[in-house]
Amino acid sequence: MDSRIFSAVYSLLRQAASLLIYQAVLDDEVGQAFLELLHAILRAERNVAAEHLDAFYAYGRWFRTLAERNQSWQDHLLTRLVYDDNPFTRQVQSIDLSELPPALVSAVRQDLSVVQELYECSPQKLSHWLKVAAQLAGEPVVWQREADQPHLKGIRFVLEASKSWADGLEPLATYYRQHGTGLFAQYRAFRWQHEKLVGIAYPDPVRVADLAGYEAQRDTLIRNTEFLLQGYPAQNVLLYGSRGSGKSSLIKGLLNELGDRGLRLVEVAKSDLHDLPLIIELLRGLPQKFILFVDDLSFEEDEDSFKALKVVLEGSLTARPQNVVVYATSNRRHLVREFFSDRPRPRDSEEIHAWDTVQEKLSFSDRFGLTLTFEPADQPTYLRMVHHLARQAGLPLSDPDLDFQALQWATRHNGRSGRTARQFIDFLRADLALAGKTDG
Repeated sequence: MDSRIFSAVYSLLRQAASLLIYQAVLDDEVGQAFLELLHAILRAERNVAAEHLDAFYAYGRWFRTLAERNQSWQDHLLTRLVYDDNPFTRQVQSIDLSELPPALVSAVRQDLSVVQELYECSPQKLSHWLKVAAQLAGEPVVWQREADQPHLKGIRFVLEASKSWADGLEPLATYYRQHGTGLFAQYRAFRWQHEKLVGIAYPDPVRVADLAGYEAQRDTLIRNTEFLLQGYPAQNVLLYGSRGSGKSSLIKGLLNELGDRGLRLVEVAKSDLHDLPLIIELLRGLPQKFILFVDDLSFEEDEDSFKALKVVLEGSLTARPQNVVVYATSNRRHLVREFFSDRPRPRDSEEIHAWDTVQEKLSFSDRFGLTLTFEPADQPTYLRMVHHLARQAGLPLSDPDLDFQALQWATRHNGRSGRTARQFIDFLRADLALAGKTDG
């Protein structure tokens, strides 16, 4: 093998082994395949047929792992760099760079120089090295993929403009402060599942602008969320009212409206409400702002989850974090089911202060700082929703024709609501598009 190639490959392996803070950048299938390929190229120097075969296999594995992700080697490394959760990325989100331990900063600068070397090891270079090491007549197919990930555009420009990536430490620290790190940089929406946060890769794309008919409730919820984002005390919110009025969609729309400002949404199932204290402690102190989203909330009398939520809403000896609020939806104004048999009568002797128990049930919803009511949509409100969605969809129907069909749809289906309006417009849009293709 050419001594210069041997020296270059060995140097890359030494540098990769020297990573102090960013080891996890290569600790995935693509990174491990890359390292194994470098090792295989070195072994191929011995000019043994079996070693040449191992190098072919190693190259194929590395090629396939990138092809499966449809990602360039450079984009992969940058993605791993900006998502990496390590002592530096965690601390720099809340501590100024100048106040971090000097040894930590020095280690990061060194690691950035190493990652730069790995970044500049192009697929073309690896293909050429394999050709020389395995004595091939031609170079293997090169994996090529243009950089096309928008979230990396800014940091890529900064780093590639720097002669040394170690000089890009300040912009990188700013990136971590703005976008977070680890799971919270990779995802905006999460689900609490099996006692851990699971990122949601494809959250509901609904936007606040898609919703109509409950403008006052919408504006109040957005304003309260602004308080949260600005670091002011924000209220826990109960959204209750008729089915299909858009309560859940409004909360999910906040994420698409404000997610780029550090807002994150965590969906918590009613069956997991007993984990709320654990979730809150996990999120406490993080720079992002979190909405704990509980959908379709109601309780039986003795549910433990009722008690867990009550503690979170009322507080305990532990201070409530300023970066977490609870937004819950319900079709019931009184969240705890109450029966006529619960109401005390003079002849009952089971509980002396029975009315206190009843009042505790009835007042549970009052523990939310804000309660937003979504009344059933009347006909004018329903038609306003339909026209709003029709304009967004660009449907070419006259107002009288649209009104007539919308009212027929509501009568035949689920009544007047935002959900019914959305279902009607989706159906109508598909029907008109299919009719247009048929006519053509």
